[in-house]
Amino acid sequence: MTSTDSLVDFFLETRLHTENICKPLEIEDYVVQPIVDVSPPKWHLGHTTWFFEEFILKPHFKGYTVFDEDFSFVFNSYYETVGKRVVRSDRGNLSRPSVDSVYAYRTYVTEGIKTLFSASQNQELDDLLEIGIHHEKQHQELLLTDIKFILGNNPLLPVYSNNFKEHPHENEPQEWISMDEGIYEIGHNSNTFCYDNELGRHKVYLHPFQVSKNLITNQEYMAFIEAGGYKKFDLWHAEGWDWINQNNISAPLYWHNIDGLWHNYTLNGLQEITPNAPVTHISYFEAFAFAQWKGCRLATEFEWEAAQSLFNWGKRWEWTESAYLPYPNYKKADGALGEYNGKFMVNQKVLRGGSVATPVHHTRPTYRNFFQTQLRWQYTGLRLAK
Repeated sequence: MTSTDSLVDFFLETRLHTENICKPLEIEDYVVQPIVDVSPPKWHLGHTTWFFEEFILKPHFKGYTVFDEDFSFVFNSYYETVGKRVVRSDRGNLSRPSVDSVYAYRTYVTEGIKTLFSASQNQELDDLLEIGIHHEKQHQELLLTDIKFILGNNPLLPVYSNNFKEHPHENEPQEWISMDEGIYEIGHNSNTFCYDNELGRHKVYLHPFQVSKNLITNQEYMAFIEAGGYKKFDLWHAEGWDWINQNNISAPLYWHNIDGLWHNYTLNGLQEITPNAPVTHISYFEAFAFAQWKGCRLATEFEWEAAQSLFNWGKRWEWTESAYLPYPNYKKADGALGEYNGKFMVNQKVLRGGSVATPVHHTRPTYRNFFQTQLRWQYTGLRLAK
């Protein structure tokens, strides 16, 4: 951002967009939590607000009075430094505070930020506000995907909105992009915003490789299913094989075979599969097995970053073959904000790119998303490499 004024405008725009995401919801939708990985919409609204209150208003706004002393306990997510919190699996039990109270909380904190930044302008505050904005943008994507899981597990499979386009087409022919061996620089290298896990720009040596120009489509993935891909143990990691058998997994999340025809639940309701749309809602295990079936592999995150300017990305988060680890000379921030990324650098795989649910101004070639190998409620897909 070029100035504090434009940063505050960006903040207000972000706050409004979060609430617009919730406009199609019924009041009953705000509290549902079908699984531990999905948080109720009401909790997202409160947590993103608590972030600004906890990390900006409380320490920097002299004389600030918190909206409600209990809200830190209710809306803290995983910050041990900040204190006790509601167990993650219990967020769906929060019938109180009410939805109206949470919206009042949002208004209160938003006004507090406006007042603080009209009186105080310094780089530390600007940096904190920018982190808070992008934290809320992260939750906007989580909010959409959590809403989809909530509604997609409702027996009525209700429509969320007819205005959200989930399945853009891959219209160009599939081709292989060849990359030369050599030394490539990886990591964020500009004055624009990034997270700390993108820092520690460094060089990597890459052997010659090829990466597919397009993402794998539903039609290609259906061929994998029809060829018995979910029944061939030799395509799967041992842990992935256990996972699909213990959970009876035989297709991507939200897929339903109705009278021999594949459908999928979308935010527009239940629809027939779009053959040339990129496959989505697959786990790392499934992405790996598909690549094995094709005689290929997944790109590493370094290969992906080196080649990303040569293909279009941003429709699906793309599973990579890279474990989520710190870059050389990674520095974890002091205090609670140091818990943002560093403590999750174990037992997770990196995803690159972005998705149809990723907010504007919140993706870049160096962005490192990360999830556990079995998770698939995000818009995750794959691109092949060899």
